[in-house]
Amino acid sequence: MNAEIQSIPKLLEGQNALVTGANSGIGEGIARELAACGANVAVNYVVHPEAAQAICEDINKQGGGKAIAIQADVSKEDQVHAMFAEAIKQFGTLDIVCSNAGIQRDSRLVDMTLDQWDQVIGVNLTGAFLCAREAAREFTRRGMRDVSCALGKIIFTSSVHQEIPWAGHCNYATTKGGIMQLMESIAQELAPQKIRVNSTCPGAIKTPINHAAWATPQAEKALEKLIPIGRVGMPADIARVVAWLASDQADYICGASIYVDGGMTLYPGFATGG
Repeated sequence: MNAEIQSIPKLLEGQNALVTGANSGIGEGIARELAACGANVAVNYVVHPEAAQAICEDINKQGGGKAIAIQADVSKEDQVHAMFAEAIKQFGTLDIVCSNAGIQRDSRLVDMTLDQWDQVIGVNLTGAFLCAREAAREFTRRGMRDVSCALGKIIFTSSVHQEIPWAGHCNYATTKGGIMQLMESIAQELAPQKIRVNSTCPGAIKTPINHAAWATPQAEKALEKLIPIGRVGMPADIARVVAWLASDQADYICGASIYVDGGMTLYPGFATGG
């Protein structure tokens, strides 16, 4: 089955979005999908500006929403402030903020350095906090707009590893467990203001961050044993869910972790009794 299913056009027409970590992988897929659905999109990146610019140029040729590239390290408070200021300057305001930026610095516990721990916590968890805080500030500053039922939408990219332990990756898994509680706590806090906060939880997706896990037919076949549906996911699988969550079709969904994992969290090793 082809994973590239056509977008629902104009689902997000008139809305403005910021996607962090959007110059590759899942973030790129989200940015492209939101734009295809009519939203203007700020494509955040840290390195490889040429990739971000190429994505924006391609989006702008497609005839959907407008795309711009903005550099910022989401673990740095001053850079997050500047990123939001630039996006708001260009678009007027933001309606959708997708906190997607994430890194891995893998190591066994006994070998993990404090720098490896701090880097992953800084980008994956502190960055999520900083972006959510700025999003909520902007939504409440400008008030309701007639483009959506919600005052604003915050969507985190978490992981199946907010539920599944992952030996050798304790820093990464810790950030995803933290995102779950961050998302649920601020969803509870912001819902009365009509700000919807949710997460997608990808399973195995073909992105640069996990290239080695699917780069060869042998590796991909081994990975598929963990996925009941029998295939490794694509960024578009996540992006379509994010676009729908950002739309008014999902207006009654708040504080939810939506697992987009082909059934990985069903623990397929137990399908025959374990």
